[in-house]
Amino acid sequence: MPPADALPSRAQTFVERLPATVHIRGDRAFYDPTADSITMPPPEQFSTRAYWASTLAHEAGHWTGHPSRLDRAFGKKFGDDAYAFEELCAEMTSALLGADLELPTAHLDDHASYVDAWLRVLRREPRAIMTAAAKAEAAAGFLLRATGLGRLDHADEPYREAA
Repeated sequence: MPPADALPSRAQTFVERLPATVHIRGDRAFYDPTADSITMPPPEQFSTRAYWASTLAHEAGHWTGHPSRLDRAFGKKFGDDAYAFEELCAEMTSALLGADLELPTAHLDDHASYVDAWLRVLRREPRAIMTAAAKAEAAAGFLLRATGLGRLDHADEPYREAA
């Protein structure tokens, strides 16, 4: 039986194969677009390794926005609408990856401070949630394919009409 703190198999593969530059240091997690790298605190600073991997999935969501990957515009400063939108995309990416990789989503509660900013964006542009969801789905798919966990060809997927 695996240790209680072991990651689910797909999550472990995701962590091992993530092609991003990841630095393990410090006490906060962030994506640095200038250096194009992710900084993560050591896993011991999280209550479980799964929460650490969930946070890594969030930061990897940001990583996909780099111009050489999915080319999303990042906010210029903390709290502006573009920053809030990018955070919404990363949160949704983390949630999608969490569902696929069997990672917890309780850490999303820690990001409730962003809700006011998201609501501000959604009040100005009600369709922003659909755009964020589409960008998050693209980011999650990109990450799963980059780690060998996703399908490369979607042509054989059945077409489904919206309900």
